[in-house]
Amino acid sequence: MKLSVKLFAGFVLISVLFTAVAIVNFRLSEAVVENTQWVSRSQIVVRNSAALQRNIIDMETGLRGYLLNGNETFLLPYLQAKDQLPGLIQETKTFVSSSPDQTRNINDIVALQQRFMHNYAEPLIQLKREDVTNTTSDAFETRLDELIMGEKIIIDSIRTAFKEFNAYEYKVREERRERLNKSINNTRQLSTILTILSVLLGLSWAYYITRLISNRIIKMVTLADQVSRGDYKTRIIDTSNDELSQLSHSLNRMSTTIDETFTELDAKNRELDQFAYVVSHDLKAPLRGIEVASRWVEEDMGGQLPAHVQEYLMMMRVRVHRMENLINGILALARIGRTSQAEEEVDVNQLLVEVVDMLSVPKNFKIDTQAHLPTLHTVRIQLQQVFSNLISNAIKYHDKETGLIAVRHHETENFHVFSVSDDGPGIDPAYHERIFVIFQTLQERDAMESTGVGLTIVKKIVEWQGGSIWVASEPGKGSTFTFTWPKEPRGDQ
Repeated sequence: MKLSVKLFAGFVLISVLFTAVAIVNFRLSEAVVENTQWVSRSQIVVRNSAALQRNIIDMETGLRGYLLNGNETFLLPYLQAKDQLPGLIQETKTFVSSSPDQTRNINDIVALQQRFMHNYAEPLIQLKREDVTNTTSDAFETRLDELIMGEKIIIDSIRTAFKEFNAYEYKVREERRERLNKSINNTRQLSTILTILSVLLGLSWAYYITRLISNRIIKMVTLADQVSRGDYKTRIIDTSNDELSQLSHSLNRMSTTIDETFTELDAKNRELDQFAYVVSHDLKAPLRGIEVASRWVEEDMGGQLPAHVQEYLMMMRVRVHRMENLINGILALARIGRTSQAEEEVDVNQLLVEVVDMLSVPKNFKIDTQAHLPTLHTVRIQLQQVFSNLISNAIKYHDKETGLIAVRHHETENFHVFSVSDDGPGIDPAYHERIFVIFQTLQERDAMESTGVGLTIVKKIVEWQGGSIWVASEPGKGSTFTFTWPKEPRGDQ
């Protein structure tokens, strides 16, 4: 399966799970809303029931007050309640329409209330009014007592009916409240479980994908690291056949190509070493033969050679030496970095003492070396070559009989910085880059013996070590060659 498909499948699975969570929460919330609405509606029903009961009691109170003193003012609560009852009854019926038991109970209450009004209240009012205008009789008193007794019985029945109505409503509301609490708890529990499950699934899938990718990337990094260390035959074994597999195959091909290239390069280097041997042996032998032949001519002819012929023979030997030095310089340049050389602790002050002794500095030249130069862990012969070439050039190209050559040092975070300064003729800035190019000299070779390879060797050694070299100079103001030498040994870089 491709990696992109795995990623997409994981996202789809997590999305489906979160969608399921949303749907379940929505449905549970509907149940919660429904139960909440029912509880709210039940509260309204109970409130309306209390209002109905209060109005009926007001009717009874107003009726009794009127019956006691015959004042029509006491009928106001009765009349107001009479006007309000139809609306309250209709609203209550609407709220309990979904409950047959409560509908039946409210209908019983309405029937009792109607009986109270039509069979007792209205007749009693009418009878009281007649009592005000007519003479009281035994028949009237008997009728009044009957109506009052019947009114009391019906009011008690109404109270009982309201108790049953309210008791039923309280019972059902409590059940609904329990269902509401249960719905809320179920919603919380299920939401928590699904959310935790979603998070765990998401984290597990993310961990799986991360491990899948990181492990294979680590393999690729390991391969690249092994290739950088020279192990070109290492390979990545990947059987997943996805997008990263293509990268693994590409890295394997790269490793194979590098292996083949370096194998070919090794062959070329062996050929170059053979060529260097041929150059060193086969070219130097004729040169030495020419030099020996010129000396034989001088010896055989004795003092009979004209002066100009002796000059020609001397010039021949000088140019033979130049050719031999040029061959040695080319071979030294070609071998830089190709042969392994051991690193060691190098005291730069002691090294410069040896360089000065080896160069046989003229007595009229002074070498001013800074005290307390550092001790480096590096290839001794290469640092010696750099200082030797720079100091010997400063002496060779000096234009005065006396001269001062100064060696200075300072440090940066990652490099030792050395400089070799002289008070010689200086170099035009236009030639600052040219002097580091092989075979380039600023004077005619017949005027100044030089192969044009020395500064090229210096530049290659410094850059191979990981540093850089440059010159600061102007005509008539001397020259300062500055180069950097890494603090960290090349083997650790």
